[in-house]
Amino acid sequence: QVQLAEFGGGLVQAGGSLRLSCAASGRTFMSITMGWFRQAPGKEREFVTVISGMGGVTYYADSVKGRFTISRDNAKNTAYLQMNSLKAEDTAIYYCAAGRSVGTTSRSFEYWGQGTQVTVSS
Repeated sequence: QVQLAEFGGGLVQAGGSLRLSCAASGRTFMSITMGWFRQAPGKEREFVTVISGMGGVTYYADSVKGRFTISRDNAKNTAYLQMNSLKAEDTAIYYCAAGRSVGTTSRSFEYWGQGTQVTVSS
C-alpha cells in the first residue's frame, strides 16, 4: 500500500551534518506517522525519532536529542531527518518507517524503506 525510499546517506566527518529524505508513494495520507530507525553493525535496530501525521508531536531517542531534527512536508509526501554534530556512534543503516499511530518500537510501523548507509569517520 505504501512504498518508502530513503535518500541522502553517505560518508561524513565527525562533527558534520547530513540530511536524509524519505519519500512516500502509494496510498498515503496526512495522518500517517513517519519515523526513523537505525541499525549499527552487531546491534539491534533502534528507534531514532518519530513525527505525527500533522507534525505536531515528535519524540527522539536520548542519544540524538539536540542533534537530530525530524520534519515532514505532507504536500510532498516526504519526511526528513536533519543530522548535525554527527558522531562515530551514529554510523548505521538508517531506515524510514510509516505506521498508523505514533510509536517508538518497530512493531508500531507497518511500512519500511530499504535503508541508507550513514558512515561517520573520526
